[in-house]
This record gives sequence, C-alpha cells and structure tokens, in this order.
Amino acid sequence: MGRPNHELRAEHLQKIIKKTVIIKDFSLHVSSGEVVGLLGPNGAGKTTTFYMICGLIDVTNGNIYLDDQDISNLPFHERARNGIGYLPQESSIFKDLSVEDNIMMAAEVAYGNREEAMNKTEELLQLLNIEPIRRRKGIHLSGGERRRCEIARALAITPKFLLLDEPFAGVDPIAVEDIQKIINDLKMMNIGVLITDHNVRETLSICDRAYVIKDGMLLASGTAKEVSENKDVKTYYLGAN
Repeated sequence: MGRPNHELRAEHLQKIIKKTVIIKDFSLHVSSGEVVGLLGPNGAGKTTTFYMICGLIDVTNGNIYLDDQDISNLPFHERARNGIGYLPQESSIFKDLSVEDNIMMAAEVAYGNREEAMNKTEELLQLLNIEPIRRRKGIHLSGGERRRCEIARALAITPKFLLLDEPFAGVDPIAVEDIQKIINDLKMMNIGVLITDHNVRETLSICDRAYVIKDGMLLASGTAKEVSENKDVKTYYLGAN
C-alpha cells in the first residue's frame, strides 16, 4: 500500500482588520511529502495568511480545508488535533526542562498515556539526532539544537502537516543547513511542510513549490525554479534591475 496522501488548502482568503483589507484574495495548497514556501517581505501579508491557516487568527472570508473537511472555524488546538502542527518563530521550549522532558510533555498531551508517550519520546530523540543531549536543559541549547527539540515537540502529535514560521530566524549558518536537512527529512516522512519566510533565496533552495505574496495578493507561484526566475519576483524581491 502507498502512503496516505493528504491535502491542506486555503481558498480565496481575505482578512479585514478595522476596515483595512490586509489580505485581498489569496489561495494555496500543500500536499503530503511536499515542501511549500509562503514568501514575501515584512508587511506583504504572509504572516497574516499563515496565522489564518494555523487558526491563530480568524478568516474574514474564504475557506481552509484539510482534505475534504472545512476547518475554517476550528480553533488552533482543534486543528492541531486534526493533524496540523505549528512551529512558531519564537522559542517554544521550556528552558528549565531537559530536552527529554520538553518532548515528553508534548507527547503526554498527545497520547494521554505515559508508556506510549515515553515510547514516542524515545523515537523522536533518535529521529532528530538529539539523544546524546537528552539531559541537557533548554537554556543551554545552541540555536540548531533548540530547533531540533522544538521540531521533535511538534512531531509528538504525529502531524499530517507542519507549518514553520520563519525557521531560519535567529540561528547561525551551520544551524541553517541543519534545519534544511531536517525539513528534507520531514518530506521523506511524507509530512507536508509549509514555510513562511522573508528570506526568498534561502527558503527557495529547499522548496518544491512556492507562493510569493505582495500587498495581500499573489504575485507569483510555481516551482522553486519558476519563482526564482520570475521577472516580477526578481524586480520586487530579489533586487534585480
């Protein structure tokens, strides 16, 4: 049997805040085992779009679907329960807890059974290559180690999709390569990955497809190669003449 194929779709999203139209009309989709970028500089509307898909802010108009289920009105925690994982830009680990305990907490919430949670924690420690630092407290982790721990926590719910909010922010160049490898590993696990970032070049290097947003509307979409060669993207984002 083949691996299950799921789809996360946002259709004709619109967001109005205090009579100001932030997102005019924006659609995207992500499938299992696919890495998709949602790109644009600060103020373009990518974060607002991302938060609507996560369930962190309400949709004014439009719909969000997980497979055939309309999840537009589901709160954040219900979307997580349905298989949408989210990794915020800010650190989300407990600094006074060990790597192992950070993951264990998330696994216990997901499984409600301590033995199953312990088994899942062991699996994730091995998967993310953080077993050697399992006793290390969060406050002593490097940028790359912290990201690995955070991704392990996000994987505790066994998500169908993982939404990464600026995963390269605040980490050194070595950690950037490390995170890129992790994202490729997620793809191999058949998890659909949606990445939002303002660093177009860096993110395109690991994406299968990308959407570029400008002033709350789609500027360009396509494969990473198509987007990087798009004239409008080059002019507006990549600084080409």
